[in-house]
Amino acid sequence: MDNVTLHVRFAPDGTVAEISERPASLTPQQWFNKLSEAIGLKAYQTFAGGRGVFKTTRDQIEALKTAA
Repeated sequence: MDNVTLHVRFAPDGTVAEISERPASLTPQQWFNKLSEAIGLKAYQTFAGGRGVFKTTRDQIEALKTAA
């Protein structure tokens, strides 16, 4: 089971500007919301400067991408 880190970058207004592994059918904000709901904010770590990361498994990400 591979672990992955998805990087998130926020705009000054708090919306998601960029996020890793995003399916083309979803906006960055929609992908962030889906990840938050599916794997929870326990897997999310906030960093300074409007950044953060989700740490999860490759299997979880692939399943969410398929469902999107």
